[in-house]
Amino acid sequence: MSIISNCTTATIKAAATSLIDGNLVAFPTETVYGLGAVATNEDAIARIYEVKGRPVGHPLIVHISSIKHLDKWARNVPEYAIKLARNFWPGPMTLILPRTSLAKDFITGGQDNVGVRVPSHTVALELLREFESQGGLGIAAPSANRFGKVSPTSAQAASDELSEYLSPNDLILDGGPCVVGVESSIINCTQDIPTILRPGAVTTELIYEKLGIVVKQSNKDGTELKIKASGLLESHYAPAAKVFISIDTQPGDGFIAYSSIPTPTGTLRLASPNNNDEYANQFYQALRLADSKQLQRVVVVPPTNEGVGIAINDRLNKAAFY
Repeated sequence: MSIISNCTTATIKAAATSLIDGNLVAFPTETVYGLGAVATNEDAIARIYEVKGRPVGHPLIVHISSIKHLDKWARNVPEYAIKLARNFWPGPMTLILPRTSLAKDFITGGQDNVGVRVPSHTVALELLREFESQGGLGIAAPSANRFGKVSPTSAQAASDELSEYLSPNDLILDGGPCVVGVESSIINCTQDIPTILRPGAVTTELIYEKLGIVVKQSNKDGTELKIKASGLLESHYAPAAKVFISIDTQPGDGFIAYSSIPTPTGTLRLASPNNNDEYANQFYQALRLADSKQLQRVVVVPPTNEGVGIAINDRLNKAAFY
């Protein structure tokens, strides 16, 4: 396994070739780092599940470089989904759509739909374009961490998580820290009204403000729609430290809260965001810092439940589930 810190045209071309050859490539997106494999290669996809320790049957998201490739993976795309894609791609939004025959069961978890997105990170887009120029059709890429753990927002975090499980021919592309910091919004587009299954930076309010499209918010796990998607389990995104929400701190605890909230005596301040965008950007990094300091507990004062704060609170509640 190698970390490529200088992502030149030549190294991205080599990474795309490595993918075509069946290897895994971890790469940055604007949300978190993903662990990529050829979405049509069942053996390569099996390695993703093995490396992550991910239960078989959990669907993966297919990454493409442009909306013009959507019809390779999805059919019967509703007009509202086309509007969403045109306005929020490239960006932190995944659309769940009826699958074509290209999307096999080993990608969709046996469902008749597939998750597709176009990331906005420069390195991710260049990798996808080069991959497609070499004949690739899509890169399947869940977050580059062990299943259920904290998603990585830097190349070093991805390496810390997975290096012992990766093979010598696998690569990690270092594109710097992720800008958003929480995973993409997942929007079910298989019914008359779109529904957000997993909240992210593309919110119901943002969609309505920009497009006038009413989007529902799913219940906590999407079961009313009988759809499986990434990040819907009750316990997820969890560090080794125990996470507690808005309780009294004890000496030695880690502490995450807005910068306006004083640090309790005897605690270690892990993050001091000024607003919800900064909170999203710093949250996973703060949880990883807690583990690097071998803290037993982290107390979190949650953000306001608006904008990307909805996504942060979703991840926070799952991290603190136990």
